[in-house]
Amino acid sequence: MRLDRRQNRGMSAPWSMVLASFLFATMGVCVKLASVHYGSGEIVFYRSLTGALMIGLATRWQGGTLRTSLPAMHAWRAITGVTALCLWFYAIGNLPLATAMTLNYSSSVWMAMFLMGGAMMLGTQRVDNRLLLTVLLGFAGVALILRPTIEQNQLWHGLIGLLSGVISATAYLQVTSLGRAGEPEYRIVFYFSLGGIVAGGLLTFMFGWHGHTWAGIGLLLAVGVLATVAQMLMTRAYRIGKPLVNASLQYLGIAFSFLYGVLLFDDRVTWMAVLGMLLIVAAGLRAAQLRTAVAKAAPSSLD
Repeated sequence: MRLDRRQNRGMSAPWSMVLASFLFATMGVCVKLASVHYGSGEIVFYRSLTGALMIGLATRWQGGTLRTSLPAMHAWRAITGVTALCLWFYAIGNLPLATAMTLNYSSSVWMAMFLMGGAMMLGTQRVDNRLLLTVLLGFAGVALILRPTIEQNQLWHGLIGLLSGVISATAYLQVTSLGRAGEPEYRIVFYFSLGGIVAGGLLTFMFGWHGHTWAGIGLLLAVGVLATVAQMLMTRAYRIGKPLVNASLQYLGIAFSFLYGVLLFDDRVTWMAVLGMLLIVAAGLRAAQLRTAVAKAAPSSLD
């Protein structure tokens, strides 16, 4: 199909990740604004519905197919990815934007832990002191970021944001596995969106729907469009790009979110929060280096 043949064309992986990071940060602004009117489940539902419709129409127009031979892999990716998304949207609505973004981006440290832990369980890798130092560095950054949330009685929200990063790590690994299995980015994002429709609909059915305003509708559409385009770009970058380059450029999302938070929401800047962000970025980059080294040493154990 034409869409399948074109999946390797277009924007390079580094530029795809830069643009994805900017769009995700902009989406975070819209999520934070929409959280005033809607619950997290509702935002996930409408965001996923918009994404599924966009990809379905684009696939049909370009002659692609949504049929897959890997339903189990898509299902597991959807479960973990949508769970992380719901938790992340909740955190964005209740924490400073840059804080919620940084906690979610701690996923890179967790990814390294999962990969190294799996290799050690299989007997292909011993405990790496560099990894332990990296993890401790990342945890120190998390502690510094969570400290202001404790002072503001927002520890629960901070833990939810951290949990979104833990679960996101498994989702990113599954995106990589699906890409290696030959699944194009549009198909990966489509089935993720279907999972979001189901999960968001169930959550909203449990907690109730809210009425719409034109401003609310505009924000929901913006969340859906921005998230879908950003996720397509990010999925493409992870599928065709180098892990270390992707990890490095993805952290631009924290910088974009920091600027948005200061300019639009008057978020308070504290030295602990800034230092925590820098530590998590440093740990994430180092973790990506170690993860790449382990993947080259034992690729069959890490897929």
